[in-house]
Amino acid sequence: MSRIDIIGLTQQFKGHRAVDDISLTFDDGDFGVLLGPSGCGKTTLLRMIAGLLEPTSGQILIDGQAVTSLPPKKRNLAMVFQSYALYPHLSVEKNLAFPLTVLRLSKEERQRRVLEVATTLGLENLLARKPRELSGGQRQRVAVGRALVRQPSAYLMDEPLSNLDAKLRTSTRQELSELHERLQATFLYVTHDQVEAMTMATKIVVLNAGRIEQIGTPAEVYDTPASVFVAGFIGTPPMNLIEGHLTCSGGYIHAETAGITSKLWPGEVAAHDIVIGVRPEHLRVARADDGAMRITGTIERLENLGSEQVVYLRVGDQLIIGKGAREVALTRGQQLSLGAHLDAIHLFDKATGRRMEWIPEPQDVLVGAH
Repeated sequence: MSRIDIIGLTQQFKGHRAVDDISLTFDDGDFGVLLGPSGCGKTTLLRMIAGLLEPTSGQILIDGQAVTSLPPKKRNLAMVFQSYALYPHLSVEKNLAFPLTVLRLSKEERQRRVLEVATTLGLENLLARKPRELSGGQRQRVAVGRALVRQPSAYLMDEPLSNLDAKLRTSTRQELSELHERLQATFLYVTHDQVEAMTMATKIVVLNAGRIEQIGTPAEVYDTPASVFVAGFIGTPPMNLIEGHLTCSGGYIHAETAGITSKLWPGEVAAHDIVIGVRPEHLRVARADDGAMRITGTIERLENLGSEQVVYLRVGDQLIIGKGAREVALTRGQQLSLGAHLDAIHLFDKATGRRMEWIPEPQDVLVGAH
Protein backbone atom coordinates (compact mmCIF):
# COMPACT_ATOMS: atom_id res chain seq x y z
CA MET A 1 0.00 0.00 0.00
CA SER A 2 1.07 3.63 0.28
CA ARG A 3 2.63 6.39 2.34
CA ILE A 4 0.92 9.78 2.07
CA ASP A 5 2.80 13.02 2.77
CA ILE A 6 1.03 16.36 3.13
CA ILE A 7 3.24 19.44 3.01
CA GLY A 8 1.98 22.94 3.87
CA LEU A 9 -1.53 22.23 2.57
CA THR A 10 -3.89 25.22 2.64
CA GLN A 11 -7.44 25.72 1.40
CA GLN A 12 -8.96 29.19 1.45
CA PHE A 13 -12.59 30.02 0.65
CA LYS A 14 -13.48 33.71 0.26
CA GLY A 15 -11.23 34.92 3.06
CA HIS A 16 -11.79 31.90 5.31
CA ARG A 17 -9.00 29.32 5.72
CA ALA A 18 -10.71 25.94 6.03
CA VAL A 19 -7.29 24.22 6.12
CA ASP A 20 -4.35 26.29 7.31
CA ASP A 21 -0.79 25.22 6.39
CA ILE A 22 -1.08 21.55 7.44
CA SER A 23 1.88 19.18 7.20
CA LEU A 24 1.71 15.52 8.27
CA THR A 25 2.53 11.98 7.17
CA PHE A 26 0.49 8.79 7.09
CA ASP A 27 2.81 5.80 6.87
CA ASP A 28 2.14 2.68 4.85
CA GLY A 29 -0.45 0.62 6.76
CA ASP A 30 -1.63 3.42 9.07
CA PHE A 31 -5.27 3.67 10.10
CA GLY A 32 -5.22 7.45 10.26
CA VAL A 33 -8.22 9.30 11.67
CA LEU A 34 -8.90 13.00 11.09
CA LEU A 35 -10.85 13.95 14.21
CA GLY A 36 -12.49 17.20 15.18
CA PRO A 37 -15.77 19.12 15.49
CA SER A 38 -17.90 20.16 12.53
CA GLY A 39 -16.21 22.85 10.46
CA CYS A 40 -12.66 22.08 11.58
CA GLY A 41 -11.45 21.26 8.03
CA LYS A 42 -11.21 17.46 8.20
CA THR A 43 -13.47 16.70 5.20
CA THR A 44 -11.86 19.52 3.18
CA LEU A 45 -8.45 17.98 3.87
CA LEU A 46 -9.64 14.50 2.84
CA ARG A 47 -11.19 15.85 -0.38
CA MET A 48 -7.91 17.57 -1.30
CA ILE A 49 -6.04 14.28 -0.78
CA ALA A 50 -8.62 12.51 -2.97
CA GLY A 51 -8.23 15.13 -5.71
CA LEU A 52 -11.85 16.31 -5.46
CA LEU A 53 -10.76 19.77 -4.34
CA GLU A 54 -7.75 21.74 -5.52
CA PRO A 55 -5.65 23.20 -2.68
CA THR A 56 -4.86 26.91 -2.54
CA SER A 57 -1.24 25.98 -1.79
CA GLY A 58 0.88 23.06 -0.61
CA GLN A 59 1.75 19.59 -1.84
CA ILE A 60 0.40 16.03 -1.63
CA LEU A 61 2.77 13.11 -2.21
CA ILE A 62 1.86 9.44 -2.54
CA ASP A 63 4.86 7.15 -2.16
CA GLY A 64 7.11 10.14 -2.82
CA GLN A 65 5.37 11.13 -6.06
CA ALA A 66 3.73 14.56 -6.22
CA VAL A 67 0.03 14.13 -7.09
CA THR A 68 -1.25 17.60 -6.20
CA SER A 69 -2.16 18.43 -9.79
CA LEU A 70 -3.30 14.93 -10.81
CA PRO A 71 -7.02 14.18 -11.31
CA PRO A 72 -8.66 11.71 -8.87
CA LYS A 73 -8.59 8.76 -11.27
CA LYS A 74 -4.79 8.93 -11.55
CA ARG A 75 -4.14 8.88 -7.78
CA ASN A 76 -5.25 5.26 -7.29
CA LEU A 77 -7.23 6.14 -4.16
CA ALA A 78 -10.67 4.80 -3.26
CA MET A 79 -13.25 6.98 -1.50
CA VAL A 80 -16.15 5.84 0.69
CA PHE A 81 -18.73 8.61 1.14
CA GLN A 82 -21.09 9.30 4.01
CA SER A 83 -24.12 8.91 1.72
CA TYR A 84 -23.04 5.45 0.36
CA ALA A 85 -23.50 6.77 -3.24
CA LEU A 86 -24.78 3.43 -4.59
CA TYR A 87 -26.50 3.14 -7.96
CA PRO A 88 -30.15 2.34 -7.06
CA HIS A 89 -30.93 0.59 -10.37
CA LEU A 90 -27.97 -1.79 -10.18
CA SER A 91 -27.67 -5.00 -8.16
CA VAL A 92 -25.11 -5.36 -5.38
CA GLU A 93 -22.95 -7.38 -7.77
CA LYS A 94 -23.05 -4.67 -10.44
CA ASN A 95 -22.45 -1.91 -7.88
CA LEU A 96 -19.35 -3.76 -6.71
CA ALA A 97 -18.16 -4.39 -10.27
CA PHE A 98 -18.77 -0.86 -11.53
CA PRO A 99 -15.34 0.60 -10.59
CA LEU A 100 -13.67 -2.25 -12.50
CA THR A 101 -15.27 -1.36 -15.83
CA VAL A 102 -12.81 1.49 -16.40
CA LEU A 103 -9.82 -0.77 -15.64
CA ARG A 104 -10.50 -2.95 -18.69
CA LEU A 105 -10.14 -6.17 -16.75
CA SER A 106 -11.33 -9.49 -18.16
CA LYS A 107 -14.81 -10.68 -17.21
CA GLU A 108 -13.27 -13.55 -15.23
CA GLU A 109 -11.01 -11.18 -13.24
CA ARG A 110 -13.94 -8.84 -12.49
CA GLN A 111 -16.05 -11.74 -11.25
CA ARG A 112 -13.17 -13.07 -9.14
CA ARG A 113 -12.59 -9.72 -7.43
CA VAL A 114 -16.29 -9.10 -6.80
CA LEU A 115 -16.79 -12.55 -5.25
CA GLU A 116 -13.65 -12.19 -3.15
CA VAL A 117 -14.75 -8.82 -1.72
CA ALA A 118 -18.35 -9.97 -1.26
CA THR A 119 -17.13 -12.98 0.73
CA THR A 120 -14.82 -10.82 2.83
CA LEU A 121 -17.71 -8.49 3.74
CA GLY A 122 -20.41 -11.15 4.11
CA LEU A 123 -22.30 -9.99 1.02
CA GLU A 124 -22.09 -13.17 -1.08
CA ASN A 125 -25.79 -14.00 -0.51
CA LEU A 126 -26.93 -10.47 -1.36
CA LEU A 127 -25.35 -10.04 -4.79
CA ALA A 128 -28.68 -10.13 -6.69
CA ARG A 129 -30.40 -7.54 -4.48
CA LYS A 130 -30.88 -3.84 -5.22
CA PRO A 131 -29.78 -1.18 -2.68
CA ARG A 132 -33.40 -0.50 -1.64
CA GLU A 133 -33.65 -4.12 -0.46
CA LEU A 134 -30.69 -3.77 1.91
CA SER A 135 -30.39 -2.52 5.49
CA GLY A 136 -28.26 0.54 6.29
CA GLY A 137 -25.39 -1.66 7.46
CA GLN A 138 -25.52 -3.79 4.33
CA ARG A 139 -25.50 -0.70 2.09
CA GLN A 140 -22.48 0.60 3.99
CA ARG A 141 -20.65 -2.68 3.41
CA VAL A 142 -21.44 -2.48 -0.31
CA ALA A 143 -20.01 1.05 -0.37
CA VAL A 144 -16.85 -0.21 1.36
CA GLY A 145 -16.71 -3.20 -0.99
CA ARG A 146 -16.85 -0.96 -4.04
CA ALA A 147 -13.68 0.71 -2.73
CA LEU A 148 -11.98 -2.59 -1.86
CA VAL A 149 -12.58 -4.16 -5.26
CA ARG A 150 -10.31 -1.61 -6.93
CA GLN A 151 -7.31 -2.66 -4.80
CA PRO A 152 -6.18 0.98 -4.49
CA SER A 153 -3.10 2.49 -2.85
CA ALA A 154 -5.17 3.80 0.09
CA TYR A 155 -8.76 3.99 1.28
CA LEU A 156 -10.35 7.35 2.14
CA MET A 157 -13.53 7.32 4.25
CA ASP A 158 -15.65 10.38 5.02
CA GLU A 159 -17.79 9.70 8.12
CA PRO A 160 -19.00 6.38 6.66
CA LEU A 161 -20.86 5.28 9.82
CA SER A 162 -22.78 8.45 10.60
CA ASN A 163 -26.03 7.16 9.05
CA LEU A 164 -26.07 3.98 11.14
CA ASP A 165 -27.72 3.45 14.50
CA ALA A 166 -25.57 3.04 17.63
CA LYS A 167 -25.63 -0.78 17.69
CA LEU A 168 -24.78 -1.07 14.00
CA ARG A 169 -22.00 1.50 14.31
CA THR A 170 -20.36 -0.63 16.99
CA SER A 171 -20.40 -3.81 14.89
CA THR A 172 -19.30 -1.99 11.72
CA ARG A 173 -16.39 -0.34 13.57
CA GLN A 174 -15.20 -3.81 14.50
CA GLU A 175 -15.58 -5.00 10.90
CA LEU A 176 -13.53 -2.07 9.58
CA SER A 177 -10.79 -2.65 12.18
CA GLU A 178 -10.59 -6.34 11.28
CA LEU A 179 -10.56 -5.46 7.58
CA HIS A 180 -7.65 -3.06 8.12
CA GLU A 181 -5.73 -5.77 9.98
CA ARG A 182 -6.27 -8.27 7.17
CA LEU A 183 -5.40 -5.90 4.34
CA GLN A 184 -2.55 -4.07 6.13
CA ALA A 185 -3.65 -1.15 3.95
CA THR A 186 -3.47 2.61 4.49
CA PHE A 187 -6.82 3.98 5.71
CA LEU A 188 -7.65 7.68 6.12
CA TYR A 189 -10.89 8.14 8.01
CA VAL A 190 -12.81 11.33 8.85
CA THR A 191 -15.05 11.54 11.91
CA HIS A 192 -16.25 13.83 14.68
CA ASP A 193 -16.93 10.77 16.86
CA GLN A 194 -14.10 10.26 19.35
CA VAL A 195 -15.22 6.67 20.06
CA GLU A 196 -14.63 5.76 16.40
CA ALA A 197 -11.22 7.43 16.52
CA MET A 198 -10.12 5.83 19.79
CA THR A 199 -11.24 2.31 18.85
CA MET A 200 -9.97 2.13 15.26
CA ALA A 201 -7.03 4.49 14.74
CA THR A 202 -3.32 3.78 14.83
CA LYS A 203 -2.78 7.54 14.40
CA ILE A 204 -5.17 10.35 15.33
CA VAL A 205 -4.88 13.87 13.92
CA VAL A 206 -6.96 16.25 16.05
CA LEU A 207 -8.02 19.31 14.06
CA ASN A 208 -9.45 22.61 15.25
CA ALA A 209 -10.28 25.62 13.05
CA GLY A 210 -8.21 24.26 10.16
CA ARG A 211 -5.07 23.61 12.22
CA ILE A 212 -3.53 20.55 13.82
CA GLU A 213 -3.88 20.50 17.61
CA GLN A 214 -2.15 17.13 18.13
CA ILE A 215 -0.95 14.04 16.27
CA GLY A 216 -0.56 10.81 18.21
CA THR A 217 -1.82 7.34 19.04
CA PRO A 218 -5.19 7.04 20.81
CA ALA A 219 -3.34 6.52 24.11
CA GLU A 220 -1.19 9.63 23.58
CA VAL A 221 -4.04 12.03 22.79
CA TYR A 222 -6.03 10.70 25.76
CA ASP A 223 -3.26 10.42 28.36
CA THR A 224 -1.19 13.48 27.40
CA PRO A 225 -3.41 16.00 25.57
CA ALA A 226 -1.26 18.69 23.97
CA SER A 227 -3.76 21.51 24.50
CA VAL A 228 -6.85 22.62 26.38
CA PHE A 229 -8.86 21.94 23.22
CA VAL A 230 -7.75 18.30 22.97
CA ALA A 231 -8.24 17.79 26.72
CA GLY A 232 -11.82 19.03 26.50
CA PHE A 233 -12.67 17.28 23.23
CA ILE A 234 -11.39 13.78 24.02
CA GLY A 235 -13.12 11.84 26.79
CA THR A 236 -16.67 11.13 28.01
CA PRO A 237 -17.36 12.89 30.32
CA PRO A 238 -14.69 15.39 29.23
CA MET A 239 -11.68 16.36 31.29
CA ASN A 240 -12.35 18.86 34.08
CA LEU A 241 -10.64 22.14 33.14
CA ILE A 242 -10.25 24.64 35.97
CA GLU A 243 -8.63 28.07 35.71
CA GLY A 244 -6.09 28.79 38.45
CA HIS A 245 -2.53 29.88 39.06
CA LEU A 246 0.79 28.44 40.19
CA THR A 247 2.33 29.52 43.47
CA CYS A 248 5.20 28.33 45.67
CA SER A 249 4.99 27.55 49.37
CA GLY A 250 6.98 25.41 51.79
CA GLY A 251 9.42 24.37 49.09
CA TYR A 252 6.64 23.00 46.81
CA ILE A 253 4.79 24.20 43.71
CA HIS A 254 1.02 24.49 44.17
CA ALA A 255 -1.86 24.88 41.71
CA GLU A 256 -4.48 27.02 43.38
CA THR A 257 -8.05 28.04 42.70
CA ALA A 258 -11.28 28.29 44.71
CA GLY A 259 -12.18 24.99 46.36
CA ILE A 260 -8.91 23.25 45.41
CA THR A 261 -5.78 22.61 47.44
CA SER A 262 -2.68 20.94 46.01
CA LYS A 263 0.95 20.08 46.59
CA LEU A 264 2.63 19.20 43.32
CA TRP A 265 6.41 19.17 42.86
CA PRO A 266 9.27 20.23 45.12
CA GLY A 267 10.90 23.38 43.80
CA GLU A 268 10.09 26.93 42.80
CA VAL A 269 8.43 28.55 39.81
CA ALA A 270 7.33 32.06 38.92
CA ALA A 271 3.65 32.83 39.50
CA HIS A 272 1.75 31.81 36.37
CA ASP A 273 -1.89 31.69 35.21
CA ILE A 274 -2.80 28.14 34.22
CA VAL A 275 -5.64 25.75 33.43
CA ILE A 276 -5.68 22.66 35.65
CA GLY A 277 -6.96 19.45 34.03
CA VAL A 278 -8.04 16.17 35.63
CA ARG A 279 -10.16 13.42 34.12
CA PRO A 280 -13.37 12.41 35.97
CA GLU A 281 -12.24 8.79 36.38
CA HIS A 282 -9.03 9.94 38.09
CA LEU A 283 -10.91 11.71 40.89
CA ARG A 284 -11.53 9.50 43.92
CA VAL A 285 -13.25 10.08 47.25
CA ALA A 286 -10.36 11.60 49.21
CA ARG A 287 -8.98 10.89 52.63
CA ALA A 288 -7.28 13.70 54.53
CA ASP A 289 -3.81 12.74 53.25
CA ASP A 290 -4.80 11.30 49.88
CA GLY A 291 -3.34 12.50 46.58
CA ALA A 292 -1.61 15.61 45.37
CA MET A 293 -4.82 17.54 44.72
CA ARG A 294 -7.99 17.85 46.78
CA ILE A 295 -11.28 19.30 45.48
CA THR A 296 -14.06 20.04 47.96
CA GLY A 297 -17.66 20.94 47.14
CA THR A 298 -21.33 19.99 47.31
CA ILE A 299 -22.89 17.15 45.31
CA GLU A 300 -25.39 18.73 42.92
CA ARG A 301 -26.28 15.73 40.78
CA LEU A 302 -25.64 11.98 40.53
CA GLU A 303 -25.97 9.75 37.47
CA ASN A 304 -26.29 5.97 37.75
CA LEU A 305 -24.53 4.24 34.83
CA GLY A 306 -25.03 0.72 36.18
CA SER A 307 -21.56 -0.40 37.18
CA GLU A 308 -20.42 3.22 37.63
CA GLN A 309 -21.77 6.53 38.83
CA VAL A 310 -21.03 10.09 37.77
CA VAL A 311 -21.00 12.79 40.44
CA TYR A 312 -21.36 16.51 39.68
CA LEU A 313 -19.69 18.51 42.43
CA ARG A 314 -20.47 22.21 42.80
CA VAL A 315 -17.20 24.00 43.56
CA GLY A 316 -17.66 27.76 43.60
CA ASP A 317 -19.19 28.78 40.26
CA GLN A 318 -18.36 25.59 38.35
CA LEU A 319 -19.21 21.90 38.27
CA ILE A 320 -16.45 19.32 38.71
CA ILE A 321 -17.25 15.84 37.37
CA GLY A 322 -16.09 12.64 39.03
CA LYS A 323 -16.67 9.08 37.82
CA GLY A 324 -16.22 5.87 39.78
CA ALA A 325 -17.63 2.65 41.17
CA ARG A 326 -21.12 2.67 42.69
CA GLU A 327 -20.09 0.96 45.93
CA VAL A 328 -19.36 4.41 47.38
CA ALA A 329 -22.70 5.64 48.76
CA LEU A 330 -23.32 9.29 47.85
CA THR A 331 -26.34 11.59 48.12
CA ARG A 332 -27.34 14.96 46.67
CA GLY A 333 -26.45 17.92 48.89
CA GLN A 334 -23.62 16.02 50.57
CA GLN A 335 -20.29 17.74 51.13
CA LEU A 336 -17.58 15.73 49.40
CA SER A 337 -13.83 15.87 48.83
CA LEU A 338 -12.34 14.26 45.72
CA GLY A 339 -8.60 13.69 45.31
CA ALA A 340 -6.26 13.09 42.37
CA HIS A 341 -2.75 11.68 42.34
CA LEU A 342 0.08 13.69 40.84
CA ASP A 343 0.34 11.62 37.64
CA ALA A 344 -3.34 12.34 36.87
CA ILE A 345 -2.97 16.14 36.97
CA HIS A 346 -2.48 18.10 33.72
CA LEU A 347 -1.37 21.72 33.53
CA PHE A 348 -1.91 24.05 30.56
CA ASP A 349 -0.68 27.58 29.96
CA LYS A 350 -3.76 29.82 30.19
CA ALA A 351 -2.48 32.29 27.58
CA THR A 352 -1.58 29.78 24.86
CA GLY A 353 -3.74 26.79 25.82
CA ARG A 354 -0.74 24.48 25.36
CA ARG A 355 0.35 21.71 27.70
CA MET A 356 3.01 22.34 30.35
CA GLU A 357 5.40 19.59 31.52
CA TRP A 358 7.40 19.36 34.72
CA ILE A 359 11.07 18.49 34.10
CA PRO A 360 12.58 17.23 37.39
CA GLU A 361 16.17 17.55 38.56
CA PRO A 362 18.57 18.93 37.55
CA GLN A 363 16.36 21.49 35.74
CA ASP A 364 13.26 21.59 38.02
CA VAL A 365 11.28 23.69 35.55
CA LEU A 366 7.88 23.76 33.91
CA VAL A 367 8.03 23.95 30.12
CA GLY A 368 5.28 24.51 27.56
CA ALA A 369 4.56 22.06 24.74
CA HIS A 370 4.48 23.29 21.15
